[in-house]
Amino acid sequence: MTTATGGKTATPATGSGGASAAQAPSSANAGSGVPRELESLTVNITQEIHVRASVATTFEALLQEMGPGNRGQHEVSMPMTLEAWPGGRWFRDLGDGNGHLWGHVQAIKRPTLIEIAGPLMMSFAVASNVQYRLKESEGGTLITLRHTALGLFPPDGYREALGQGWTLIFDRLRRRFDNA
Repeated sequence: MTTATGGKTATPATGSGGASAAQAPSSANAGSGVPRELESLTVNITQEIHVRASVATTFEALLQEMGPGNRGQHEVSMPMTLEAWPGGRWFRDLGDGNGHLWGHVQAIKRPTLIEIAGPLMMSFAVASNVQYRLKESEGGTLITLRHTALGLFPPDGYREALGQGWTLIFDRLRRRFDNA
């Protein structure tokens, strides 16, 4: 199940391998507790996927997908550095001292949790928290992503498109384990 406040709901892949995650607009803020006047300032995305692999194997694959194996839109290589310890950085190194800090590891409990706090890919006033929680389920692993953010989002649909990148990571994990 995937839901997002801030004007959108998405339905992700679930089950054994599942189908591709789909994103659809809706009035997901009803009953969310977010006052209407703050909707444009918030993002709350939750996505889940089930993969056919152990929790430990899935956790290591997730770190790989978030780090050196990361890919952006259209599957373009976008390697990241993820220092997988409390206070570790998650950043994109562009060389020659250039890059973009996405956040810091706020919490890590191998192999069930990694939590990142920081601006992520956003270069404007924003605070974000991303959690990946993993648990054994139905002979595999259930991965739950939660991305919560508060910021001055541009009015061009940026906020509504944020869930798409997380879906790409889930799609790559599913392909990795479905093809194993």
